[in-house]
Amino acid sequence: MIAAKEAAAQHIRAAEDDLIALSHRIHAHPELAFEEHRASRWVADALSEAGFEVRHGYCDLPTAVEATIGTGPTHIAICAEYDALPDIGHACGHNIIAAAAVGAGIGLAPLADELGLTVRVLGTPAEEGGGGKVLMLDKGAFDGVDAAMMVHPAAVEMAAMPGLAVTQFDVTYQGKAAHAGAYPELGVNAADAMTLAQMGIGLLRQQTAASDRIHGIVTQAGSAANIIPEVSRGHWIVRSDSLDALRPLAERVHRCFEAGALATGCELSTTPVGPDYADLRPDRDLLDLWVANATALGRRFPELPKSVAGAATDMGNVSHVVPTIHPMLGLDCGPAVNHQPEFTAACTIETADRAVLDGATGMAWTAIDVALAAERGRRFADKS
Repeated sequence: MIAAKEAAAQHIRAAEDDLIALSHRIHAHPELAFEEHRASRWVADALSEAGFEVRHGYCDLPTAVEATIGTGPTHIAICAEYDALPDIGHACGHNIIAAAAVGAGIGLAPLADELGLTVRVLGTPAEEGGGGKVLMLDKGAFDGVDAAMMVHPAAVEMAAMPGLAVTQFDVTYQGKAAHAGAYPELGVNAADAMTLAQMGIGLLRQQTAASDRIHGIVTQAGSAANIIPEVSRGHWIVRSDSLDALRPLAERVHRCFEAGALATGCELSTTPVGPDYADLRPDRDLLDLWVANATALGRRFPELPKSVAGAATDMGNVSHVVPTIHPMLGLDCGPAVNHQPEFTAACTIETADRAVLDGATGMAWTAIDVALAAERGRRFADKS
């Protein structure tokens, strides 16, 4: 297997310039959830050139991709994300994720049959709220997979991201407009309803667990200061340690919005946004393989404070049914962290380009280790 790992690394090194160019190209052309038409095409084209059989519009999602090579009994799924964030572009570094996934595929492609592998690189749209992997999971994209993996950039190295369960929803209050100076008593103030709900949520936070998160934005709250706001709207996210803990917390948050409606006389409507994300549960044995391979590549895992938490991923849902890893590749770009404009800029610096190559090589080596384990009769999926 040492020879196989060196061969995979050589294939990735040979593609280094193309992989970094792919990362930078996706970074320079950010696309939002389910709109990643260029990025998904670039990923698909790179894999097709490497010999993969490629399907576009996979699982009935226009920007999802399935690329397959090899016919072995051990099935590996490598996930590529490529959606960006509104306004701040690739501030979560999905350009690095996509290029690393392509690189891992390129490293494994010539070796797949020899190793007894079927390698599938999955282009998974809409991680930033749309739940692309959840939709793909429900349509069978991960059926029969022995191990699923991806890498994700961060400010610091982490073997496993402490991913929380998440639900998202839109809120609308319907009130009644009136002249704010002449006839305020005839109005029903929808902005006041939203304000009262936010006050309730602020007070609720004292009674929530330390790792719970409740946050949102008001997207509409009136059009002129002299008109009682008839409509107010917002988008809210609730997070907790698990789906079981999330559901009662979300109910309490919804009651805060109901209180705003009750106090003002507004009508309230809430609409779920995408599927719920489950908490991330990395497979311990698979994670040990990753850490050994990442360490061999020179990556180091600093001790982190226990308070590091709050992020979420639709890879969490995958991890509940398939052995999964989702390691974080440190870019050494502090104080910039994910979802900041400064992190957007960091996702094409030298350490980001190294993350592409290390992520690709580490995943390829981990897939080779899984193949060796299968050859010895050990399969991760059955945990025997």
